[in-house]
Amino acid sequence: MLKFLIITLLKSLMGVVKVKSGSIAWDGKELVNLSPWSRVDNGFAYVPQGREIFPRLTVEENLLIGAAKFPSSKVIPSYIYELFPILSDMKARRGGDLSGGQQQQLAIGRALMSEPELIILDEPTEGIQPSIIQDIGKCLRKLVDDMGITVLLVEQYYDFAKELSDNYIVMRRGEVIAQG
Repeated sequence: MLKFLIITLLKSLMGVVKVKSGSIAWDGKELVNLSPWSRVDNGFAYVPQGREIFPRLTVEENLLIGAAKFPSSKVIPSYIYELFPILSDMKARRGGDLSGGQQQQLAIGRALMSEPELIILDEPTEGIQPSIIQDIGKCLRKLVDDMGITVLLVEQYYDFAKELSDNYIVMRRGEVIAQG
């Protein structure tokens, strides 16, 4: 049940699920009635659980899809390949041929292509080997510290989330049981 609530929360933030009551505001602007693409225009990016990359498209094509909000074709910024060097090495490879960790890096890179102020990540460590988890953690810290991007992280791997977070909330069955 809790996972359903979290998924609903994240999809509500992105405008995929309609909010029945309450509000969502970002940077002083009410977002409840905005479409998902308008939320992207307002600086939101979402990396869903399971990554949802396009398996038949190349790494480069997957990244460029993340820049769809821009009116003209966009070049992939060098910082994406600096954050995730493997994507540069594999830019001609199909997304479906990548490992789970590489697909997660691709999904985060694709989200960054929209130049977000807020990136929402749902379970980014799910099914990923420990060395890649560490790489993703370093990347997320750079996004916050060096690029000023806010990261909203939903994660079951407590130590990973606590180590990265400036603020955290732990929930069990819909109730807050710890925070710091």
